[in-house]
Amino acid sequence: MQTRTTAGAYDGAAAAVLPEGAPSLPSRVSWGAVFAGAVVAVTIGLMLNALGAGVGATTIDAAARGTPSASSFGAGAAIWLLVSNLIGLAVGGYVAARLSGTADNTDGTLHGLAVWGTTFLISAVLLGNLVSGIASTATSGASGLLGSVASGAGSAVSAAGQQAANRTSTDTLQSVAQSVTDRVQNALSGTGGNPAAMTSDQRKAEMSQLATKRVTDGQLPQADRERLNQLVAAEYNISPQDAQARVAQAEQQATQAARQAEETARRAADAAAAGTSVAAFSVFGIMLLGAIASVLGARRGTRDLLTLRNSQRVA
Repeated sequence: MQTRTTAGAYDGAAAAVLPEGAPSLPSRVSWGAVFAGAVVAVTIGLMLNALGAGVGATTIDAAARGTPSASSFGAGAAIWLLVSNLIGLAVGGYVAARLSGTADNTDGTLHGLAVWGTTFLISAVLLGNLVSGIASTATSGASGLLGSVASGAGSAVSAAGQQAANRTSTDTLQSVAQSVTDRVQNALSGTGGNPAAMTSDQRKAEMSQLATKRVTDGQLPQADRERLNQLVAAEYNISPQDAQARVAQAEQQATQAARQAEETARRAADAAAAGTSVAAFSVFGIMLLGAIASVLGARRGTRDLLTLRNSQRVA
């Protein structure tokens, strides 16, 4: 081991031999005390929450219609939940500091903070398992229900298919499908022709294309607008002036609907952002109060040094 010699302040003083580097200090953390305090904190919190649930259930009187409102009931439950967790953390911090055997306030405070962190981690794991269990149960139930429905639907479809197969033939189905295909092709092939000479399907197909272009592009060129007016006039057998007014009214309604949808989306986004902000600040406040409660309990549980006349002992 490398050593370092330090000369004394006076001549002739003995040299002090020290190990190289800072001396290592023994660990003063008691993880057994920390885990014991965390278990006590979680247990007390669950016990008080169960008591709160029982008290809240006694306030419900459906027969006499004396049940508290949802807002007051929710506020009371939130306050009780906060107080229960704070009491549990305070007692857990006290238990950890007391069982650690330390007489140093800083060590006791750190043990209380360790209980606070461990308790929140345990609570997060328990809550995650609870949510996962509920989701798994719901998924299993939904899967079973859907399986039963699908089985019944499959039987019904099979029976209906058998009846349909008895009443129809492949040639008939092919002719119907070909008729639909021909109708669509005829409707699309007449695009751009004289509206008066076009069929109703052709006019409606071109009107649909122009309406889609209006929605996607935001506006129609003057030529497309005049074409749409002509199609509307020919389809509904009205004058060009009435067709123009009807198209303008439809565009105005579409614009108003788009604005309302945009405003609704903005309000929903603002509400979601506000809710997220409130939830985040609430979690921060709850955790901060929990840390304070744990520290106060740990400071109270830290052993005091009692100075006697000839000796000192740890209480």
